[in-house]
Amino acid sequence: MNLEPGKTVPAVPVPLDAELQVAYDAYMAEEPELAPMSLDMLPGIRAEVDAEVAALADLGRGGRFTVVQQSVPGLDGDPEIPLLVCTPVDAPASRPALYFMHGGGFFCNDHRTGLDQLLELAERFGAALISVGYRLAPEHPYPAQINDAYAGLLWAADHADALGIDPEHIVVTGYSAGGGLGAALALTVRDKGGPRLLGQLLMCPMLDDRNDSASAMQMDAIEFWNRSYSGFGWSSLLGDLRGGPDVPQYAAPARATDLSGLPPAFLDVGSAECLRDEVLAHAGRIWQAGGKAELHVWPGGIHAFDREVPEARISKAAVAARQNWLERLLAAD
Repeated sequence: MNLEPGKTVPAVPVPLDAELQVAYDAYMAEEPELAPMSLDMLPGIRAEVDAEVAALADLGRGGRFTVVQQSVPGLDGDPEIPLLVCTPVDAPASRPALYFMHGGGFFCNDHRTGLDQLLELAERFGAALISVGYRLAPEHPYPAQINDAYAGLLWAADHADALGIDPEHIVVTGYSAGGGLGAALALTVRDKGGPRLLGQLLMCPMLDDRNDSASAMQMDAIEFWNRSYSGFGWSSLLGDLRGGPDVPQYAAPARATDLSGLPPAFLDVGSAECLRDEVLAHAGRIWQAGGKAELHVWPGGIHAFDREVPEARISKAAVAARQNWLERLLAAD
């Protein structure tokens, strides 16, 4: 929910899950101040990502996956787009596909980061994992990101036979900014054409460029992914458009006025994160439009808690809920 004029924000933040609090306290003991995100910090953040990518373990998981890097055409003369295709070696001949967009606030990370949980899902369900390397802001503002995601999806569907995937069983998925891109991609396919999407798996998605919900204000002082990071991401993506009346729904899905005709959605978010209320609002508007949505609000969860503290019980519950939804989705079609 967005704040109405004259209304105040609750002064007391939501308490963290006990296991997450321990991890949070340990982090804050080393980094007592959360510096606001700025353009000056961007090179250092990207250098850290490059180091993480260089140190990545084998994405093939000891031979259990084949891993192929593809370069596919962009839209209307845009640059080629890197796609990483990871396929379980024992997957069926015509298999589902998870079409993934990484997080990073639109300004960092790439298509090789954040794949651990998705690889586990792909292996569990015999699905191909296709991760798209969309261009980053601010060097490449909107619509570069959604155009790249859309072009990669069209290519994957057109080459379904060669990839061994069933074009009727594609689930778009993403984390944080990538979750917002997943929601935007579902709107794009509905409005502009493309493969029938089986579902959209949206994990703590960034959806609203206004960045002014009650939860954004309430949790700003303690959240790692706080208003400064979200705000920097949206400004990088949209420039002067951010927060104004002319933001397209394909940039910020919270701006969509019609959420009818979308594939079934799974959305989850922590109760103690800044993005909480925009995710709740998106699920509510899908229901109001007569659509299907499953929403999980994890009590005491902060942004990306399941990735930052994967051994916590709440993290394992979140992963299990996504697996359960995907199992039911694939079984029902």
